[in-house]
Amino acid sequence: MLEIYVNDETSKLQAVILGTAKGFGGVPKLEEAYDPKSIEHIKNGTYPQEADVQAEMEAFATVLKKHGVEVYRPEVIEDYNQVFSRDIGFVIEDKFIRPRILKNRKEEIRGIQYVLNKINPEQQLEVPEGGRVEGGDVMPWKDHLFVGYSKKEDFEEYIVARTNEEGVNFLQESFPNKKVKAFELKKSDTDPKENALHLDCCFQPIGENKAIIYKGGFKNEEDYQFLVDFFGKENIIEITKDEMYQMNSNVFSISKQVIVSEQSFTRLNAELEKHGFTVEKIPYSETSKMEGLLRCSTLPLRREK
Repeated sequence: MLEIYVNDETSKLQAVILGTAKGFGGVPKLEEAYDPKSIEHIKNGTYPQEADVQAEMEAFATVLKKHGVEVYRPEVIEDYNQVFSRDIGFVIEDKFIRPRILKNRKEEIRGIQYVLNKINPEQQLEVPEGGRVEGGDVMPWKDHLFVGYSKKEDFEEYIVARTNEEGVNFLQESFPNKKVKAFELKKSDTDPKENALHLDCCFQPIGENKAIIYKGGFKNEEDYQFLVDFFGKENIIEITKDEMYQMNSNVFSISKQVIVSEQSFTRLNAELEKHGFTVEKIPYSETSKMEGLLRCSTLPLRREK
């Protein structure tokens, strides 16, 4: 049996599923795209090539293995995008949650079924009918669970609204010992600079008690303020609208000291180093054109207790 346990975003990573770009097919048709950044790149003729994304993901896998992480990859489903494994499942404490996600992506779980078969069935929960949650919106942080979501009117209006109130309620009921703090995110199906696709597109805890944050990703200023107060202003690295668009908050922590980041994030990387982090810089800019980056590509299975 595969032991699973995740209680925060930064404890030493021991096992992870990293997505795959193999067989993701050519450029999707416009009507097949379901986020504004992909649409922008399809229109501009700059949508990433499979070989380029594959090379970036291999660079990521190399860094993970260098730090002693056990890396699982999905079995390839031909002509199917399996890059962003974060959304198709996530672990909270010792439970694996199978979420309900966009119907265009429902086959993706098949690629990781062989991993799920190694996890005790009693440790697997499924989000009930009507509830919607994607892993990019869910962040365990010790006794808290931070969740990005959309209220009914936004959820029904925007294809980029991926987690609803029913999904938040399911998490609260499933983890009564956690303080579930839900934040409404700003959504746009057409403008990638006005859209926080998931919570990790505008916020992420790092280290022991620090965080990266983009104020404009939150629909309500008091939610942003809650996080600033929670972590302390001196522990917050603020990013700009343009840095949010480039996915600067979507780095990935291998441990409390080591963060994997995109090599072109010069300001952020310098800031992280100033805060004492070791930054593993890799190329990931082609992958980012699909509105996801490093955290989106990973599904942590076990971090150190």
